[in-house]
Amino acid sequence: MKLVDAVQRLGIEHLFEVQIATSLSDIHGSEFNSSSLQEVAIWFRLLREHGLWVSPDVFKKFRGEDGTFNEYIKNDPKGLLCLYNAAYVFVHGEPELEEAISFARHRLESLAPSLRSPLAEQVQRALHVPLPRTYRRLEALHYMPEYEQEEGHNPVLLELAKLDFNILQRVHLKELKAISEWWNDLYGSVELGFVRDRAVESYLWGYSLFYEEDCSLTRMFFAKLTAVHTFLDDISDNHATLEEYQKLDAAIQRWDESAISLVPEYLKKLYIKLLSCFKEFDDELARNRRYPIDHMKTQFQKQSNFYFQEAEWAHQNHKPSFKDKLHLSTMSTGVPQLCVSMMVCKGDKMPKGALKWALGHPDVVMASAKIGRLMNDIASSSKRRKNKADVACCVEWYMSENKVTQEVAFAAMDSLIEDEWKSTNQARFEHPRELLPAVQRVINYTLAIPVYYGGRKDAFTFSSHLDHIIKSLFATPIPIPIPIQ
Repeated sequence: MKLVDAVQRLGIEHLFEVQIATSLSDIHGSEFNSSSLQEVAIWFRLLREHGLWVSPDVFKKFRGEDGTFNEYIKNDPKGLLCLYNAAYVFVHGEPELEEAISFARHRLESLAPSLRSPLAEQVQRALHVPLPRTYRRLEALHYMPEYEQEEGHNPVLLELAKLDFNILQRVHLKELKAISEWWNDLYGSVELGFVRDRAVESYLWGYSLFYEEDCSLTRMFFAKLTAVHTFLDDISDNHATLEEYQKLDAAIQRWDESAISLVPEYLKKLYIKLLSCFKEFDDELARNRRYPIDHMKTQFQKQSNFYFQEAEWAHQNHKPSFKDKLHLSTMSTGVPQLCVSMMVCKGDKMPKGALKWALGHPDVVMASAKIGRLMNDIASSSKRRKNKADVACCVEWYMSENKVTQEVAFAAMDSLIEDEWKSTNQARFEHPRELLPAVQRVINYTLAIPVYYGGRKDAFTFSSHLDHIIKSLFATPIPIPIPIQ
């Protein structure tokens, strides 16, 4: 179990997918008896993360007759950390795991000042973002030097992880150059300086889903689509009048050069470029024998219409219920549409039925969209951009409907976010096992959300927050000592 855990945290699980799946399946089918909290917690977390159900009853052995945790584990920081991380793969209706999180957090906070490296850093990271919710490539960067300090670590495994990271980094750096050139051409030609210049940040989204070398095409498509969505978002939210955006949306729904007459003058270049971009996408998909672009185009049209609905509500001062507001805001994140596009790009490399599954907007996709929407709105609510077409965020909507303060609304949003994380975990057990690769890609997208919107910040808009992460992932190779002969 510890070897599988190390391989995953070192970021080389893609090299051992078959071996990991076989090992965990064998372990799941075998009797597991251990009195070690650390071992039981790692076993529990890994099996659940791989869609293999285990009951939280396995932790009862660490509780007394009164239901409280045994005294002897209160001073076991490694065991407590593993318990804390394991409990975060909880699903709905598991209060015992929520209690375990509260207990372990309290004890870890008490023990933290006395801990030594690397455990001290691992505890600090987990208290900020628990391991099951971490951005896996960042965790690999953190874990490599920590693994080297572990007693009994495998130096060959560590060197493999470093070499693999550096090799992939060269691939990613070339792609970043290509995506930047593509974006500079697009951004410069449409002459819309008010739109956020976010090519690298968009690439980071695609990288979060697909970092493997053979996923280059999908990664690039996802980055380009994310960047293109930014145009519509900023035009509808920050610049265009309702009438202007209505005309742009009408042209997008027609999707033909003849519709250019509908488009406001300052958006005509963008409209022509959109048609050109999707033609380019279609040609590329055809060359690589992927699905036709029809679904991707339809999803983009839906996205545009969601933006128009939001702008229309703002213009008309329409006040739907918080539930209806959250639904529209969730759809307008673009996550449901991008997930469909992801399946189109992967084509037959995704499990059979994955495209149909994504088109149905399954719970795991909607959970990802809601987590992103609510974290984004919490982050932006304190730095709200009061533009003429600004759309009220979910936090403000909740405050208005329930007549509560911002802090109360934040707490309510945090509770809703936790519910969606539970739905995310639940998805691993709700689908046929052959669909799990598609489910996991969506979960990977969700894991990137705290990077952008964690800590009450909007790092996609205020991208200086991402500078260190981007440099670490794409511009700084991991040093590999040369052995002395």
